[in-house]
Amino acid sequence: MNETPRPQGTAGDAVPVPPQYGHGRAFAHASHRSDGRPPHTPRGARRTGRFGGLGTIPPVPGPPLVSLLLGLVLAATTWQVAAHGPLRALDERLGRAAYGPSGLTRFLADLGNASVAVPVLVAAALWAARRHWRSSVAAALAMAAVPAVVVPFKALVGRVGPPAMAGAPHEFFPSGHAATAAVAYGAAALLLCRRRVWLWAVALLNVAVGVGLVVCGYHWPLDVVGAWALAGALLMCVARVRAGGWRVPTRSSPS
Repeated sequence: MNETPRPQGTAGDAVPVPPQYGHGRAFAHASHRSDGRPPHTPRGARRTGRFGGLGTIPPVPGPPLVSLLLGLVLAATTWQVAAHGPLRALDERLGRAAYGPSGLTRFLADLGNASVAVPVLVAAALWAARRHWRSSVAAALAMAAVPAVVVPFKALVGRVGPPAMAGAPHEFFPSGHAATAAVAYGAAALLLCRRRVWLWAVALLNVAVGVGLVVCGYHWPLDVVGAWALAGALLMCVARVRAGGWRVPTRSSPS
């Protein structure tokens, strides 16, 4: 049976239709996704936070500029202390003016003892080793590097301690207590804490430890600053491992 041909309309018969401004497919692809990811971005390529910050877990490793700044701070403080520069004179005047130990400041200074800080890091590393054993190993190596670097550093600089430490060996720069506290508590926070607020809390804790060391007359302020610069460089290594930046590359299987 032959099909009846359909009537063919002409161009003049077409009814003009105004353009539709709805949410078409092109507009949907150009808009932002509900989960915050940019369009056509694979899940593994999402940005986890502001570059160079430690606000997300795993933390994003800081840029090389941060490591350079920490190295410059350590070099500058070492130079001023060893060369008896003007910054050292100001530092010692500030240390003498701040002297005034109390029960609270002694407690804060004692938080830098290895017998207090190291067990905290050991417990955090053992807990985190279940999922991030590389990070736990990196934290342990960072903690082991503190005495390995600080002890010969102190002997090389040979700085005299505050008046409250008269008679002690001339080995006060950088502060071993400040470096121990910064690495131990900082690495524990990187291993366990999943919110930025905890990282800020640990930073404030280390500031309190440094204040306690200076107020109690155990160290000069520059001793603490130099120790923080050294500890910061070690913590950046831990953060990089925690973020997966230093992994052994593996061969991908052929597709």
